[in-house]
Amino acid sequence: MIVLENLKKKYSETDRPAVNNLNLKIGEGETCVLVGPSGCGKTTTLKMVNRLIEPTEGTIYINDKDIREEDPITLRRGIGYVIQEIGLFPHMTIYENIATVPRELNWEENKIKDKVFALMELMDLDPDIYSKRRPGNLSGGQRQRVGVARAMAADPPVMLMDEPFGAVDPITRGRLQDEFLNMQEKFQKTIVFVTHDINEALKMGTKIAVMKDGKLVQYSTPDELLSQPENEFVEDLIGGDSTLKRLNLIAAREKMKDPLLTAFDDETVEEVRERVGTKPGNRIFVIDKNNHLLGYFPKVELKREGQVKEFIQPLKTTIADFTRLSEALSEMLDVGESSVCVVDEDDVLQGIVELQDIIEAAKSRDKGE
Repeated sequence: MIVLENLKKKYSETDRPAVNNLNLKIGEGETCVLVGPSGCGKTTTLKMVNRLIEPTEGTIYINDKDIREEDPITLRRGIGYVIQEIGLFPHMTIYENIATVPRELNWEENKIKDKVFALMELMDLDPDIYSKRRPGNLSGGQRQRVGVARAMAADPPVMLMDEPFGAVDPITRGRLQDEFLNMQEKFQKTIVFVTHDINEALKMGTKIAVMKDGKLVQYSTPDELLSQPENEFVEDLIGGDSTLKRLNLIAAREKMKDPLLTAFDDETVEEVRERVGTKPGNRIFVIDKNNHLLGYFPKVELKREGQVKEFIQPLKTTIADFTRLSEALSEMLDVGESSVCVVDEDDVLQGIVELQDIIEAAKSRDKGE
């Protein structure tokens, strides 16, 4: 999909090249994360892909076509671009910001409206509330969502993301990362993503390109990067706790299983007591007839009489199926539980991840299984 061939960028004859003989192949639907210290050439590389900067030497191909053969404006309209500073137009409404490229492409207004509203809903921004607001009336996290929506508005096959979540607080950043991973799973864009944070690189990337002084040091999958670092520089970049970092690579869906103890809210306690018997576990998860998770019923309460719905207690936390096991573990520790329920966006119960599942996952990754 994207090929960088012998790419080089020099700003002067005397200076070290900002990018030096870079060769990368990024497959369709992959997320390639460029990671490394400041000044290593990450952003320069990104800007060369959409010709905001022209290379000194080398060639960039997108879908086997040399990008120099295409008009730069036309090229950029086909590439989504998200930056840390977001870059929204302050005088425009949120609707107008997201509609910018579709209008330049002369889409019909009904098609634009459908696309903008669909993206706003995807970004958890109610169009009835936010479409007429201006960027100054939104939080940092909301503005970042708008920036991603605008980049996706014309449905570009390629997206470039330069520190897209770096300007928001850690909690919002984690939520935005999760939302983006969920979107990427649905839309399978080809993405070049710049970050200086190795944990973000491990979480977001299907491939990671480690750069130093304008050169490519290692290009591999996150798992290979953790298990087979190329040299001491990569080892230092990864840092310690590689076992815990491996949990960043595994989604909850890969380790979740059906909960042993469930009950419907309209059942009687007696019915549940007869069915559950001596099955292990201390919480019975309560669902309605549509499998929506309502809470839990402590197993010790099985001696009571009445309907289950009378004794439902709220869960302290749940996770999505794309949540990484590292975050699932953090959620468990925060609420003092040894398991966490996995739900979809409609709170339908998908499964459960237990602490023992995470321990086993970390052990198997440590053994290279």
